[in-house]
Amino acid sequence: MNPLLFPNSSFIPLHAFPMTFTNIGIIGAGAMGTGIAQVAATAGCKVKIIDTQAAQLEKSKNSLQTILQKLQDKGKIANAQAVLDNLSFHTDMQALQDSDLVIEAIVENLEIKKSVFQNLEKIVKPTCILASNTSSLSITSIAASCTQADRVIGIHFFNPAPLMPLVEIIPAIQTRADLSVLIQQLMLAWKKSPVIVKDTPGFIVNRIARPFYGEAIRIMEENIATKEEIDLAMTQVGGFKMGPFELTDYIGHDVNYIVTETVFQSFFYDVRYKPSLSQKRLLEANWLGRKTGKGFYDYAQGEPVKQSKLSIAAQTKIVHRILAMLINEAVDALYLQIASDQDIETAMTKGVNYPKGLLAWCDALGADYILSILDTLFDTYREERYRASALLRQIANSNQKFLS
Repeated sequence: MNPLLFPNSSFIPLHAFPMTFTNIGIIGAGAMGTGIAQVAATAGCKVKIIDTQAAQLEKSKNSLQTILQKLQDKGKIANAQAVLDNLSFHTDMQALQDSDLVIEAIVENLEIKKSVFQNLEKIVKPTCILASNTSSLSITSIAASCTQADRVIGIHFFNPAPLMPLVEIIPAIQTRADLSVLIQQLMLAWKKSPVIVKDTPGFIVNRIARPFYGEAIRIMEENIATKEEIDLAMTQVGGFKMGPFELTDYIGHDVNYIVTETVFQSFFYDVRYKPSLSQKRLLEANWLGRKTGKGFYDYAQGEPVKQSKLSIAAQTKIVHRILAMLINEAVDALYLQIASDQDIETAMTKGVNYPKGLLAWCDALGADYILSILDTLFDTYREERYRASALLRQIANSNQKFLS
């Protein structure tokens, strides 16, 4: 058992924690909180959704009624009403007194989250597990706001929670031993694909995926290719479901840029995660992507038309440049024991739907080839952005593979 992934604490013995989770609390009735509530209620748990805004609770309730009825009509669930009966909606956190597990899914603001956890701890029973759905903030900092920090953990779902299989489980350094495994078992019971990850900025997906956007934008900024040409290269040659520019427009620049900025700041301004001015200007203009009708693309006339004059060789070079940066991040995450090799592969295929796990992709192309791309970029730019992971260089020099 890796002590980095399973930290130790000793306030309450493990057997005191519930081995079955009957009562679940969700704080936040937005899209993410509503989606997590749907997952838990469908799995048979009794779920209480908490939000201070009654109008937001009503919106959540109406959304769930519509979605569950559609799922029943399509034969994907047997009884929509049975799932709805597992759900209740409240404006007062006092309703969470009997909870076995509470998952917070509110705004990505550390101080607000810490305040919520401090208040929550005064309400719930001592054996209740407290979890945050944060996508990039420190679980350790959140846990530090609690007097019983050993029961705090990160449970990061991906949007939309009912459809996306991946869940990242993030123990803080204070989290008691084996609590990660207990939550892993619960996520499997909820029919999810859980991975366990060390509490570092961006966890697995939001850390490793940064070059998919950042390097693509840099290629565009250098006039090597247009955004349309890059998107087409990544989908038609690379096999990705969406190109980086259309994906950031889909996610929303208010979300994607802020995650990049948070990871950049949290890693002490490591240039590998440096945000782009091009994307920042979109955010400043409130051109957030599809949700506002304009981002990298203009959606006023519907779907943008993409064309490319690049040869297959030129497209492949773009794909391999971005892919080399992604692989380097995955390899470095493995090198630093952020997660296991299989959890890294699962995270990138099930969390962001990459066509292949990045370590497997490296094995297929050859670690020496990926290293040569990075070393060439480093020689060209002389930037730490392109420094190769020590583990990648070791595997390349010894002619080994990452996966058997």
